[in-house]
Amino acid sequence: MPAMIRAAMLLMVTALTCYTVGVWGERLAQRLKPWHAMLFWCGFLADTTGTELMRRLAGGFTPSLHTATGLLALLLMLGHAVWATMVLRRRDDAALRAFHRISIVVWAIWLIPFLSGMVVGMRRAG
Repeated sequence: MPAMIRAAMLLMVTALTCYTVGVWGERLAQRLKPWHAMLFWCGFLADTTGTELMRRLAGGFTPSLHTATGLLALLLMLGHAVWATMVLRRRDDAALRAFHRISIVVWAIWLIPFLSGMVVGMRRAG
């Protein structure tokens, strides 16, 4: 398996791990904390880098449901991380306690291209 594919896969699994731990850690704590936001940013950076490697391997983006949901998920992740950072800086107690409701939705949407990417990858490998 080429090194770029291994790197892309590792980055996508890293994104899954960071984002999942951040979102569910926040959900269980029922309050946004700085380490949650740090994991949101790490997940976003890993996903963006992994997506770029996958794009290079594929020779560019091709119009598909996977591409559309993937780009939507990246935009949502970016918005989510920025918003989390802003909420933490404002120290608004109500927002800190309610933030997890949005996190779960963004995470669930993000799972769609993650899982469809696995299916696409397995089809190409098989």
